[in-house]
Amino acid sequence: MGVTLYSDLVATGFDPVERAVHYQASPDNFDPLKAQESHPPPADVAPELDKLNAADRIILHFPIWWFSPPAVLKGWCERVLMHGHTHDTGNRFDAGRYRGKQVLFCVTTGSKASESGPDGREGNIEMLLWPLAMTFRYLGFDVLKPEVAHGVHGYHRGLRKAELAARLAKMLADQPSLIAGLSRRDNIPFNADTDFDDSGRLTTDAPSVTPFIRP
Repeated sequence: MGVTLYSDLVATGFDPVERAVHYQASPDNFDPLKAQESHPPPADVAPELDKLNAADRIILHFPIWWFSPPAVLKGWCERVLMHGHTHDTGNRFDAGRYRGKQVLFCVTTGSKASESGPDGREGNIEMLLWPLAMTFRYLGFDVLKPEVAHGVHGYHRGLRKAELAARLAKMLADQPSLIAGLSRRDNIPFNADTDFDDSGRLTTDAPSVTPFIRP
């Protein structure tokens, strides 16, 4: 049986802002990519990077906050997915260093499922998650279809509050079976590197698998 490692970014006070002080560098003309490439991981990043490298599968639990993942998770990506350590121009997408590894997003929204679909006024949840999915795709991960719990917020009262608590308790209790079935879960589709021409544009005969990349 494998070892399960956890991180609670909020509880540990993870600093989501990449800046010169993490590398004892001058803030004048600070270049994050060059600093990441030429320095060892900062003390708070090193254990996160070790977990990332050791994992066969990553599960991220987070709420949708203002139509995107929360700032601490975005900052985690900016600081932990270090240039030169997790990727570079020769090791990305189909040639990413994390090929064969999986990532799953377990997400909560305050909106109803009907509001979070392709025709919903809150925006299609799969499109809201696409930039984060693309981040992990850039590293070479297989990004699984997300697990989403809708209608999760603190304004429910009475019966609706009790129903929400029961629904969330069941989802948590079902986590072991969800994890056991991840090998059969569909991936979010991405275009292959060969679908793009030398200028990085989708070729005319390649499929468009996302509204973000189309002819």
